[in-house]
Amino acid sequence: MALANMAATAGAATIPLLTPYKMGQFNLSHRYPDTPGIWTKKQVEAWKPIVDAVHEKGFQPNGEAPISCTSKGVTPGLDGVDWSPPRPLRTEEIPLVVNDFRLAARNAIEAGFDGVEIHGANGYLIDQFMKDQVNDRTDQYGGSLENRCRFALEIVEAVANEIGAERVGMRLSPYASYMETGDSNPEALGLYMAKALNKFKLLYLHVIEPRMIKINDKYETVHSLLPMRSAFEGTFISAGGYNRDEGNKAVAESNTDLVAFGRLFLANPDLPKRFGLNAPLNKYNRSTFYIPDPVVGYTDYPFLEVPA
Repeated sequence: MALANMAATAGAATIPLLTPYKMGQFNLSHRYPDTPGIWTKKQVEAWKPIVDAVHEKGFQPNGEAPISCTSKGVTPGLDGVDWSPPRPLRTEEIPLVVNDFRLAARNAIEAGFDGVEIHGANGYLIDQFMKDQVNDRTDQYGGSLENRCRFALEIVEAVANEIGAERVGMRLSPYASYMETGDSNPEALGLYMAKALNKFKLLYLHVIEPRMIKINDKYETVHSLLPMRSAFEGTFISAGGYNRDEGNKAVAESNTDLVAFGRLFLANPDLPKRFGLNAPLNKYNRSTFYIPDPVVGYTDYPFLEVPA
């Protein structure tokens, strides 16, 4: 099944910085292979027409700041980047963004995808609206839990109406604080969204485990996805640091319906076969996760060789 992942980010910088690889930025540090540098005179001269073209065109529509639910910027220097401060969407602009998601979903189906996953996690735009440590709005999209979730649910409704709820899933990370998008009561947030999504009868709800507070590491926590799993009436998918045995245990104990694997699947294109045989796994190389090479780190991991 091919799923298109739909997200929006508000962290694009308007100038090249030392370690950015987010949308709309240049990587000038040579932190990864095949990335441009800026430490010689020749490189400086090569950058000039690129910079001039960017200035002429503008990074954002009408030269505006990246959009968010707030004007609060990410702490300068986070992840080695001085992020451009965002601007809050005006209330009258929000329906236009909701419509963008609708159009993206329709276009994905026209392109041949089986469905779409609405990305409401990992610090992207929808996540920013839902989290009270980011959202400081005073209109109907800020303040109460219901108001902060309004944007997300309007997108879900628009997308489901456009392509059919049976083609739509949603990803959430209520417990995570990626890019400083945390919430003071993540359990209440997750439970509210799980219940609110039931009316749309989505194909699934995909949630990141509370232990994955940060993007790479697992942390000890007393929190659990069980309240969300119990509240959601459709297929529930858990993600975040699982191995084969942990995944099997979670399903066997009815803690989830399905388990999603990311890094392990990337490094093992035949992961289901390896799991079925309890075979050794390729180790993933984290340094190749975010490089532009179309092969290295993406399609060059070996398949399992099984004797005939």
